[in-house]
Amino acid sequence: MNTEQDAGTRKGRGRPKTFDRDAALDKALELFWRHGYEGTSLSDLVEATGAKAPTLYAEFTNKEGMFRAAVDRYTEKFASQSEAALVCPETSVAGGIEKYFRSTAACFTDGKKPGGCFFICTSSTLSADSAEVAEMLRNRHSNQEQHLLTFLQTRQAAGELDARTDVAGLAAYLCCLLQGMSVRAREGATHAELDALIDTLMLQWPVLSTLGI
Repeated sequence: MNTEQDAGTRKGRGRPKTFDRDAALDKALELFWRHGYEGTSLSDLVEATGAKAPTLYAEFTNKEGMFRAAVDRYTEKFASQSEAALVCPETSVAGGIEKYFRSTAACFTDGKKPGGCFFICTSSTLSADSAEVAEMLRNRHSNQEQHLLTFLQTRQAAGELDARTDVAGLAAYLCCLLQGMSVRAREGATHAELDALIDTLMLQWPVLSTLGI
């Protein structure tokens, strides 16, 4: 290698790496998911993402800013996949609910990330000092119930659900079941074990969807 080439190589090696925001958020998301908001420090995030602290501050302002961005990343990557099962007009009400729950169970137990729901897992470990973060997570989690309620209301208005069905109560019940599935998955339940719970739900569905809760 001649002197000019050698100088060019040294110069190239000295250039700072381009910050990959999505890759950093994926790593931060897993860290927050596994250890919680308060159990994850900035030094943990620096080590996991490979970025320097000033880079993270410039991009996200502080740890809370990075956590909020990780919440958006979770919604984009995982939560929206399950919700997509509710927007297929060709699917029956029961079919839409079953697809939603099966998709969620697969996400909770895929083994490539911490078990359970990110919103539920992280909100359960917060102290009173993180009130704003807790409120944000509650709002995000309430969106899940709202998506289910909107789906049920739309199908009820179309005559696909009994007019007597308490769709608000049914949506709340379904969310409680999802929370229980998340806890079970966090404790090590398998995909097959969660699917067995969904089998029971679908056996109960004719009664639930006719008379409400």
